[in-house]
Amino acid sequence: MSYLQATNDLYKEAALTPDVGLCCTTNPIWELPGLTVPKIMQEMNYGCGSTVHARDLVKNPKILYVGVGGGMELLQFSYFSRQKSGVIGVDVVDEMLEASRKNFTIAEEENDWFKSDFVTLLKGDALNLPVEDGSIDVAAQNCLFNIFKEDDLKRAIEEMYRVLKPRGRLVMSDPVCEQEMNTDLRNDDRLRALCLSGSLPIDKYIKALTDVGFGTVEVRARKPYRILDPKNYPTDELIYIESIEVAAIKDPMPDDGPCVFTGKAAIYYGSQDYFDDAKGHVLLKNQPLAVCDKTAAALAALDRDDIFISKSTYHYDGGGCC
Repeated sequence: MSYLQATNDLYKEAALTPDVGLCCTTNPIWELPGLTVPKIMQEMNYGCGSTVHARDLVKNPKILYVGVGGGMELLQFSYFSRQKSGVIGVDVVDEMLEASRKNFTIAEEENDWFKSDFVTLLKGDALNLPVEDGSIDVAAQNCLFNIFKEDDLKRAIEEMYRVLKPRGRLVMSDPVCEQEMNTDLRNDDRLRALCLSGSLPIDKYIKALTDVGFGTVEVRARKPYRILDPKNYPTDELIYIESIEVAAIKDPMPDDGPCVFTGKAAIYYGSQDYFDDAKGHVLLKNQPLAVCDKTAAALAALDRDDIFISKSTYHYDGGGCC
């Protein structure tokens, strides 16, 4: 049995019998005026973070969400895109699609603004999305891509890139791990399906996005997630897994490589009112400016004694140099 079949079987079980402990989301449920998330959707929240960010969801965007779970994030996306078929949900598991349809009926009863036809549910998988080229403003997945092995991961990212409009964005939440995992962990289909043993280091995760062509990548959050310990897993050492929230934007690729924001900032504290590097970056005196890693390295290479470059915080909230 392949790891993809193991994943489908696991989430078929989770659709038929909700499993509250299947994933451990690191985010609280959205608290928005008029939004009530049904209890069953919360119980079927099989993600590790959130892909719903208000700043991504302006001007009634067309939204794609892959791996529907119990429909909670589809409902949250609909809050910002209240139009027929404004949100598309894709899943390969029939039982999960049917569970979401039932949950949307409950959501209609608990939210007077919500209509089930705001969401179109389609059967399909991340490797062959049933969506037209260049038709999506915001695409999202939560705790799905980490399951894929290298070739399938590349294919899944290429599919998201294909369906996005120019300047569209792919918003993701996935587990990551900086430690090397042994072969037993990597080859355990169930642990991979449980979003554990497929976790990549952050730099490899980002490279997978930029290799496909995303010109801008934002690391928006990095949080503790899970522990794999020798008593319960096939490992001789304690393995620490984090979750990250990332947005990859379909910007043109700059000639000097992608702009990757990992939460670095530059602060100018010299004798003038500002510093201009003549490359489009103006640092006002004593005003932190968010900079991508590429710009941070270029400023550091100037070897000035009046510019401070912070370390990566792995929290980026928009704005800055690019």
